[in-house]
Amino acid sequence: MNTFAASSDVQAPLASLDEWEDFLKTRYPEPAESGAVAFRATDPEKKKEEFRNYEAEARPTVREFYRQNHRWQTHEFARAKREEFLTLQRREMGIWEAMEYLNQLVDDSDPDTDLSQLEHLLQTAEHIRADGQPRWFILTGLVHDLGKILCLWGEPQWAVVGDTFPTGCQFSDKIVFPQFFADNPDSQDPRYQSATGIYEPGCGLDQVQLSWGHDEYIYHVTKDYLPEEALYMLRYHSFYPWHRENEYTHLTNERDREMLHWVRQFNPYDLYTKNHAKPDTKALRPFYEDLIAEYFPAKLRW
Repeated sequence: MNTFAASSDVQAPLASLDEWEDFLKTRYPEPAESGAVAFRATDPEKKKEEFRNYEAEARPTVREFYRQNHRWQTHEFARAKREEFLTLQRREMGIWEAMEYLNQLVDDSDPDTDLSQLEHLLQTAEHIRADGQPRWFILTGLVHDLGKILCLWGEPQWAVVGDTFPTGCQFSDKIVFPQFFADNPDSQDPRYQSATGIYEPGCGLDQVQLSWGHDEYIYHVTKDYLPEEALYMLRYHSFYPWHRENEYTHLTNERDREMLHWVRQFNPYDLYTKNHAKPDTKALRPFYEDLIAEYFPAKLRW
């Protein structure tokens, strides 16, 4: 049973959301110093034809996913989704309850993994814990993908995952598959055809409306409870044009530049910690329930 069906006439191209994350690992290979403070951005001297080589290896399903994402993620769409979901009135759940709820996203048709979403989250958190990171950092790893519950509320894949990017200004050619933006109506809107678009230079990322997805959603669910560093990790971990390609820096402010360190430090744990070894959920649960209770109330609004 495939639980990733889209809510509209745009069909879900990915067999599982893991296909998107597998593609990211091809697009952004793990540097030799992946445990270090920051990743090196893509070489700015790299020739354009070399930069595009990743496209030839992408699965057809991944290409179709990005085609849909780039076609439909407009400034107005992102605004409307914020209005629809960020009232946080769908249900009340604790963090562990939300992790179990997310387990409905296990896709039986995916041959590459039999791990549940909860087990994936525990893998990420356990790698962070093993590296001796602060407790809030471990908790951030545990909750970072909980926004994918949007899939359970009828949202299509392209509105839940995918590399995020600013709307309301010119699309960078370093966003993956930039050619697909030709079908996005915003590409024809004169207001959005400059580097800054509707924004002021240096306005800060909190003033910039990124494409809609699970990052923005989980940021709003947790923003009253976690440190600022954690919130940057949650809100921008899919904003690869910024933290891996050094794009859109003209929109950032001093605080964004300071917090970029933390977003980059989180990225290796997000991409490179999944494997087939199942964590012992029963044994780990007491530790994580204590950690959750340290930062979160018993129930949160979703």
